[in-house]
Amino acid sequence: MDQPLAAPPLLTVTTTTDSADRAHSLARGAVDARLAACAQISAPVTSVYRWQGALETATEWQVLFKTTADRYDALEAHLTEAHDYDTPEIIATPVVRASAAYTDWTRAQTTAPAP
Repeated sequence: MDQPLAAPPLLTVTTTTDSADRAHSLARGAVDARLAACAQISAPVTSVYRWQGALETATEWQVLFKTTADRYDALEAHLTEAHDYDTPEIIATPVVRASAAYTDWTRAQTTAPAP
């Protein structure tokens, strides 16, 4: 009988926003709160989407967060609260493989330090 798949230890979580300043704010807020070990901000991307019945094109900045599966719910809640979009993109992708050292570092950075 097949074993159930275990939850991946690490996730990458993507969001987009409409300015470099907002992207930096989202990134710094999540890392400062230990919800992500790292956040990378990509240069502007062009997004094409349908919103409220109209076809839209916008320049956005993409933010990629590195976190643990255990911290995803808190990261999602933080991004939802801090984001300026009504319906922000918050997409988690499992990390299929990662070096042990990087996994350990990510776990350490997303765990509150002992008092």
